[in-house]
Amino acid sequence: MTRAVLVSTAALWLAGCAAQPASRPAQHPPRQPALPDGYAWHAEPSRSLALQFAGQDVWRLRFGADRTKPCFHPLALPGGPALTVDAPADHRWHHGLWFSWKYLDGVNHWEHASGSQQPAGQTTTQLDRLTVHADGSAEVDLQLATGRPDQPPTLRERRHLRVAAPANDGSYAIDWHSTFVATTACTLDRTPLPHEPGGKAFGGYAGLSLRLRQLDARDALTTAGAVAWNDADRFRGDADAFEYRGALAGQDVAIAILAHPQNLRSPSPWYAIRSSAMSFVTPAVLCHGKLELAAGATFTLRYRIVVHPGRWSPAQLAAAHAAYVLANP
Repeated sequence: MTRAVLVSTAALWLAGCAAQPASRPAQHPPRQPALPDGYAWHAEPSRSLALQFAGQDVWRLRFGADRTKPCFHPLALPGGPALTVDAPADHRWHHGLWFSWKYLDGVNHWEHASGSQQPAGQTTTQLDRLTVHADGSAEVDLQLATGRPDQPPTLRERRHLRVAAPANDGSYAIDWHSTFVATTACTLDRTPLPHEPGGKAFGGYAGLSLRLRQLDARDALTTAGAVAWNDADRFRGDADAFEYRGALAGQDVAIAILAHPQNLRSPSPWYAIRSSAMSFVTPAVLCHGKLELAAGATFTLRYRIVVHPGRWSPAQLAAAHAAYVLANP
């Protein structure tokens, strides 16, 4: 059985960062799980946790109170550059791999409000539990509350994240499990689709989202086959899984998102962009319409995100999805 350590500010004590008063005996840092050669944990207490290889982040989960939304950034392969970007100049509200609703009861929780560095809607985050394992895997439990800043939360979320240990080829998976409870009747909505009244070319996004760097030779596929981009460099379609990939530092790399079949509106609607300025994809649960919730209503969204070298075929993507579902019935 893998040895685990419950992580707190003390348990993630970093050598040299916690000086002891002269009048007190020196406190020894608690023992850390032994990791495979080259790997190490790195933490900013109450702000982030990262798995590093050779001193460089493989992944980092950021959940500090200064973040408008918890996120993973960077996501990388061991020894390689980051595949994600955080708060780029064109969309400061994009944060690597993150989750955000668009409109909750008409209030924007996605973009920053005019003249502000925060959305009009507010999401607060509380860290419940963080556990690291000797093989390089980790588990995190967060509680999030979303609503208007001056009112009690409208929507509560319990988020469980499990990051698997890197495999021999450096690949790893993040299992994302979010359960939402409406504290009062509410409506989740998005920008209308192009064919709807007031529709926009960029309509339909909300939920789990991924902003990648501009990889070379970018392309994408779903379990149905290669993605066909429209004249606006966008894609919308329903599928069990989506992979965005390209070349980085001379190596083919990819991030695949697998959607659980028990999610709302399965198979998942996807919205993706491959433009000269942006690489973006979301399993947009609200793409085809708003979601009206009664007080006390509960729903769950589950995904697996796989960071891996190479480019999968549709059959490989489908096999990864089947393995995910088998392990998470």
